[in-house]
Amino acid sequence: MIELLARCSWPALPARHDAALREAVGYVIGRWEVMGIVAAGTIVRGRPDASSDLDLFVVHRAPVRQRVQKIFRGVPAEIFRNPPATVRRYFADEHARGRPSTAHMLATGHVVLSIDPVVEMLRAEAHGWLARPAPLADPEAPAGRYAPATLYEDAVDVAGRDPATADFLLAQAVPPMLHFAFHRAGRFIPRNKDLLAALDALDAELGGLARRFYAAASTEERLQLAGEIAGRTIGTRGFFEWESAETPG
Repeated sequence: MIELLARCSWPALPARHDAALREAVGYVIGRWEVMGIVAAGTIVRGRPDASSDLDLFVVHRAPVRQRVQKIFRGVPAEIFRNPPATVRRYFADEHARGRPSTAHMLATGHVVLSIDPVVEMLRAEAHGWLARPAPLADPEAPAGRYAPATLYEDAVDVAGRDPATADFLLAQAVPPMLHFAFHRAGRFIPRNKDLLAALDALDAELGGLARRFYAAASTEERLQLAGEIAGRTIGTRGFFEWESAETPG
């Protein structure tokens, strides 16, 4: 363990975060046989918020994957442990969904430890996935449209008798509508912390509607704004005709 720690490369971090990262890496090395460790997230990128955590991506040989959440020196850490084949599957699956979080983590993170050449291979592949165009949604296809349209319609149905339930349904309906706007533009979906700012840049009018929706003081106002958001994104506010492809029964 001491030998591996001596081989580590440490990013420049404030003392508290540096101590936490070193303790977290020691924990990882002491627990698993690793091929490499990449530290990522806003702390490593130098733009942490008050509750930001450390993200450690651990590449190892064993054909298992695991997520561990621990606190080191008062700093929360999320540890993602995966073999190379699983990492590559994440690249493809997340790109298809428009949220390449694994590729972003590996491409933008700091390599703390690299024992096997596969670590740099995966980082190169991560850069390649991020350089690919985001999947472009068909505005007429039902995928991505049916669920939020139904949630909005249900909210309209219950608003008069149960405003709290209507608000609950609207809170579920609007995010996928906003996600659809990014899909339709061929853009990756930002993380939630950045979504509204990215939406302002993508479509200022839609960004304004979304901000007004989340700041609305009444169910009636939220219904109206959600309807406008639906019209501007998924193009429908309720039931519409469609059929799925045939699949083996």
